[in-house]
Amino acid sequence: MVADLSFLDEWIPEQMEPGTMFLLEKAGELGKPENPFWAVLSCPSCGALGLITRQQCAGLETMICGSENCSAEYFFSDGHIHYRKPS
Repeated sequence: MVADLSFLDEWIPEQMEPGTMFLLEKAGELGKPENPFWAVLSCPSCGALGLITRQQCAGLETMICGSENCSAEYFFSDGHIHYRKPS
């Protein structure tokens, strides 16, 4: 399954619908120096907000929702969100 990725220009948490990303103003200052946090992403399945790293933004690592009620696994490719197929 594929979903569209949308972006917010300003940090307005109320406008973070599922699959929305906000790039951090001071990206790279938090997290591990070799793979810092780069953006806030609203889970495309449940809408829970979470920080994502530079490698996740580049599509090099998958993401798993951190919500207690959701375990969606997904990654970015060509500006879209692709869900991991169950194994």
